[in-house]
Amino acid sequence: MNAEKKLYTLLVYSENIAGILNQITAVFTRRQVNIESLNVSASSIKNIHKYTITAWSDEDQIVKITKQIEKKIDVVKADYYTDDQLFIHEVGLYKISTPILMENPEISRTIRKHDARMMEVNPTYSTVLLAGLTEDITDLFSCLDSFGCLLQYTRSGRIAVTRSFDEPVSDFLYDTEHDKA
Repeated sequence: MNAEKKLYTLLVYSENIAGILNQITAVFTRRQVNIESLNVSASSIKNIHKYTITAWSDEDQIVKITKQIEKKIDVVKADYYTDDQLFIHEVGLYKISTPILMENPEISRTIRKHDARMMEVNPTYSTVLLAGLTEDITDLFSCLDSFGCLLQYTRSGRIAVTRSFDEPVSDFLYDTEHDKA
């Protein structure tokens, strides 16, 4: 029987060392799990970077992947989450045809209905920005695509923070420091 696949988000904290991204993604490759999105940035802790990785998997597999990642020497902490345990955000950028936008008022209504922002309007194209959940970003894409006005589209990787009060890595680092004392 196949285990149920769900979208998991891994939050991985590591030192900012060249090559660590390759080591982390290699764990997914070896287990033949495709990464859906990947975002890397500085974290709230000095010299620690945060990797936000989403992947469709079953829980058994994601537990193994998380443990393997956490074994990497430069990884400080790795945890996996489901969507209900996180505050999630993405950004979508849409480049649309200004002439089509001007001739069809329904396009402007759709942009407003999605709470998207017009970033630039020139005679050739207009850019639209939407920040929100993945579903909101992809829904606006579908709507604009159906109007035949879409010239380009991109969306960011997911960014996320846990719903818990502290960042789990902060607790981990605090405990580690006090164990040494």
